[in-house]
Amino acid sequence: MSTSSPSPSSGATDAGIPASAPPATTAAAARALTRAAIVARFGHAVPRTWGFDGPGVVHTLPTGKRVIALTFDACGGPGGSGYDEALIRFLRGRGIPATLFINSRWIDANPAVFSRLAAEPLFEIANHGTRHRPLSVTGRSAYGIPGTRSAGEVYDEIAGNRAKLTRLLGTPPRFFRSGTAYCDDVAARIVTDLGERFVSFSVNGDGGATFTHAQVAATVASARRGSIVLCHMNHPEGGTARGIATAVPHLLETGHSFVRLSDALH
Repeated sequence: MSTSSPSPSSGATDAGIPASAPPATTAAAARALTRAAIVARFGHAVPRTWGFDGPGVVHTLPTGKRVIALTFDACGGPGGSGYDEALIRFLRGRGIPATLFINSRWIDANPAVFSRLAAEPLFEIANHGTRHRPLSVTGRSAYGIPGTRSAGEVYDEIAGNRAKLTRLLGTPPRFFRSGTAYCDDVAARIVTDLGERFVSFSVNGDGGATFTHAQVAATVASARRGSIVLCHMNHPEGGTARGIATAVPHLLETGHSFVRLSDALH
């Protein structure tokens, strides 16, 4: 992640992109789509956009209430497999719900911690990909991280971790965020066709775990109603925990409350 804010890519168009699965398609049927089916449907589609936006990508909560969704990425691998216990302890202690986007490699590095988090109703687990790659059908990179190179690799990035999460949780994840949160419009459609919702962000709360605690506090405290805040839970050495611990009381005092994504996105 960088400190950039999400903004729609220009020139979005459906040209050359096949229609997504029809509305009558059930979530179970979407998840049952094979790699071969996705390649057949999207293998020749040409992407028109690249960035934090795309068809079906969610940036804000569709509500007029003063609610905010805190989301925390756990990237794993070179992106960091640490565990910010202080952050989670704060959320538990204040009863603050959150959605945790967890990568397959982070699970492998922290199996016991993952099991505890998954058992807590305060948190919900979402899909942060198999190898933490930007979601592209042409191999585009973001922040020096090579993206997926084809529709088949997009499928692998989504479905590999989904299978792991489904096995561990007993139910499939509802939400997906790619490594770096970047995607092209073709890849975004693949996420939808596979039965998950691509959730981006409206507030980059910790600048990819690079902000000081004061920067985190100021950025998160400025969140408005309906914001989806992105921070990280895999860098305990960073300023995220202290920043969140400062910002959350301020937001509560100003009349905001916090929700998991599933509480607001239906």
